[in-house]
Amino acid sequence: MLLLLACLPILAQLPDYPDEKVADIRVNYTEAKVGSYTLPAIGATDVKTWTEKRRPEVIRLFEENEYGRAPGRPKDMTFDVFDKGTPAFDGKAVRKQITIYFSKDKSGPQMDLLLYLPSNAAKPAPVLLNISFSGNSNTVDDPGVKIGEVWGPDHKKMPANKGRAFGKLPVGKFIEAGYGVATFYYGDVEPDFPGGEPLGVRALYPKPGPAGWGAISAWAWGMSRAMDYLETDPGVDSKRVAITGVSRLGKTVMWAGARDTRFAATIASCSGEGGAALSRRNYGETIAHLTAPTRYPYQFAINYAKFAEHPDQMPVDSNLLVALMAPRPLLLQTGSTDKWSDPRGEFLAAVAAEPVYRMFGKQGLGTDQMPRAGEAILHDIGYEMHDGGHGMVPSDWDVYLRFLKMHL
Repeated sequence: MLLLLACLPILAQLPDYPDEKVADIRVNYTEAKVGSYTLPAIGATDVKTWTEKRRPEVIRLFEENEYGRAPGRPKDMTFDVFDKGTPAFDGKAVRKQITIYFSKDKSGPQMDLLLYLPSNAAKPAPVLLNISFSGNSNTVDDPGVKIGEVWGPDHKKMPANKGRAFGKLPVGKFIEAGYGVATFYYGDVEPDFPGGEPLGVRALYPKPGPAGWGAISAWAWGMSRAMDYLETDPGVDSKRVAITGVSRLGKTVMWAGARDTRFAATIASCSGEGGAALSRRNYGETIAHLTAPTRYPYQFAINYAKFAEHPDQMPVDSNLLVALMAPRPLLLQTGSTDKWSDPRGEFLAAVAAEPVYRMFGKQGLGTDQMPRAGEAILHDIGYEMHDGGHGMVPSDWDVYLRFLKMHL
């Protein structure tokens, strides 16, 4: 059974742009060229069928055809809380730093988790868990944070303070609102370059074959390992942990939130193709662009490339990825000029996933008309498009906080 998705009326959409080529593959930026397409059906009409039958089936299809199969929690994983609680941010927060060892071999892949909790909290605090492109000491303005290592341009480790920074987390904003903040560097889990597999967790727990796990699946697995620690911390309300990430890390949090239901909410920024944007829409980045040999095939299961020329043959699409979040809150954040990530494709995926949220008595977007930039929808499925391009702008953090206050 397939769902026909017609061209929906919208209040806002990106203007048409001239086509271009990326990796010698044409990129369409004209809505009229998208055409009609069908989406994989929800395949359930009640919570019991969805939860017990269809949802596990959809997870398995994404594993086999897009992200790959990741292992569970390692039996030899350990936590070293080397900063057990230091005052930070003028005493408003308590800082903890934890090294998560993924195996008995403490010289192997390991992850440094940075955690801030409100110092005046009378009970365990909800936490926003961020996955970052840079080391913890580059992500937060706090001189007490350990200077770890990041992957350099030569594909070798270098001190984090000599690497690139990608913006700062506004820890103080969340602490003042009663929320904790946690973050880790994605490269601690798995390198982000071709041929990096022997250097990360995928080498520890190999899953060979066409459905073997890609780097995005590995980073999402790392988020679950951070959650394993957060469940043990008495200052954390582990039933109210939300996750966030940007761009390819937006794709990561989409898969992490879909696969691990312990995460209470997901906020995905500009996740685009391979994330919340519909693959069947021939607009912006496509499966062909992602899996081109010169780009990011290592981030996905080998099987994903089979659909580069025929995305309509995939048994899943991002409408089902969004549906896997139900009944938990999901906010899709994007930019009004981020044509590469297809903001409309993300919106349409959320529209098509709404029936699953309604099964649970939750509120979807409630409209098939795409809002203008700055007009946030903050229902159980939320959508926010800032006026600008790829990534985040400072005002997005305020929207995130509003969304969390409403739903956590």
